[in-house]
Amino acid sequence: MSSACVASCASPEASAAIEAMDPRWAQVADVLVGHSTALRAGERVMIAMGGLACAPLTHALYEACIKAGALPQVQYLSGELRRALLLHGDERQLAWTPEIESYGMDWADVYLGLRGGGPLDDGGAIPAAARSAQQAAQGAISALRWQKTRWCLVRVPDETLARGAGIDVNTLRDMFFAGCLLDYQTAGVAWRAAAEKLRGARSVRIVAGEETDLSFSVAGRSWVVCAGKINLPDGEVYTAPITDTVSGRIHFELPASLGGVEMRDIRLEWEAGELVAASASSNEGFLQRILRTDAGASLLGEFAFGLNPGISHFCGDILYDEKIRGTVHIALGRAYRDCGGINQSRIHWDLVKDLRAGGAVYVDDNPVLQDGELLI
Repeated sequence: MSSACVASCASPEASAAIEAMDPRWAQVADVLVGHSTALRAGERVMIAMGGLACAPLTHALYEACIKAGALPQVQYLSGELRRALLLHGDERQLAWTPEIESYGMDWADVYLGLRGGGPLDDGGAIPAAARSAQQAAQGAISALRWQKTRWCLVRVPDETLARGAGIDVNTLRDMFFAGCLLDYQTAGVAWRAAAEKLRGARSVRIVAGEETDLSFSVAGRSWVVCAGKINLPDGEVYTAPITDTVSGRIHFELPASLGGVEMRDIRLEWEAGELVAASASSNEGFLQRILRTDAGASLLGEFAFGLNPGISHFCGDILYDEKIRGTVHIALGRAYRDCGGINQSRIHWDLVKDLRAGGAVYVDDNPVLQDGELLI
């Protein structure tokens, strides 16, 4: 789909947004093309436009790709389309991994995923089995993207996300631009200096209140900085726990979601790497299905510190929330190889723990994060 089609197919509101575009969209597009993907002339680019709210950035990004001499192709996706599949699809359709999307990961040198909001299933009309089957199929696409392309994901601010965050859309949009338009070159230097201080660490322990005391080994693992290359907004330093050393419990006061399903008060407990307890105060059945996706889904694939000073409001969307300075997050499922991780899974699900109101992270028994303040 061309940029002209994006404009002509959009609603009047979206078309007006393109015509009177905030210049910051073009600035974000320049970051994606110049910094995030270092796009080169002749490279093939898949731009996944996740709903009409993504039209202004899609238009700016398509233009930036053309100016860079690349070959962009736009694919239209949306939460509304996915909801139709979840509501009306049969077992075969729900488990289907779309061939064109799979082929796109082979075709593209660069994948740019612009994620928009989607309709929430507040009434519980969509069965948990349908969601988990479709999530597994999408997980296969995600794995192909990770393996075969240079990629960057962007969560575009819109009314849906603003409502979930409890703020107005203009405040959300300003936060988005503040987080995306950091000087990532300068910030990356500081973040890599912090990661260097973690090099050679052997153990991590997360402590917060009575319900969180989780520890694991990271001996021999690397610490990798994310500074605007695979997400916008960005800002984290991550590693991979050694799965069979994970012991203890953790409580997530902030709601978590996957595939549009929100789960509150998630509590997880491991003993010598084995998940022995898992609960949630809402949609616990869906949580259990996620954990049974495959053998690696209940294991820890990632631990990370959030670093971005421009992101301050919890929004209920992981592409923002995991970057909040003063938080940490763990991921169930697939580990990243660049830090030495080996756990394999069709899922990689991040869960955020906010330590700004109290709590600490110890590395080799030394505090490195205390009440939201990074001490290294």
